[in-house]
Amino acid sequence: MPSVKEVFQMIDQQLKEDISRAEGIVAVYQFNLSGDEAGVYQVVLRPDAGFVIEGEQEPSDCTLSMDSEDFKKMAEGELNGTEAFMSGRLRIDGDMGLALRLQEVLAAYNSAKQA
Repeated sequence: MPSVKEVFQMIDQQLKEDISRAEGIVAVYQFNLSGDEAGVYQVVLRPDAGFVIEGEQEPSDCTLSMDSEDFKKMAEGELNGTEAFMSGRLRIDGDMGLALRLQEVLAAYNSAKQA
């Protein structure tokens, strides 16, 4: 399984190659990750660009807090975001509608993985 940093690098690469992968979402997602690969990452989606930055650099519309291992499982499709939220493994602050569209954002990672 790739590292958290590698997952975000692949998302960044896919968004830079084709912003349409963001499905028209305009938002800043912030991931506050704890555990072995703790860190803060932001996925910034604009009408004309999408990219990933490490650290808290922009005000976020939707903040997701979870263990880094659970994040990797979610990116890999092994952990359902709704189940993670309902079981307390994922905490969401901000726009719940954006949280529901998270799978569309993570799809950029899965596209990169299959390439």
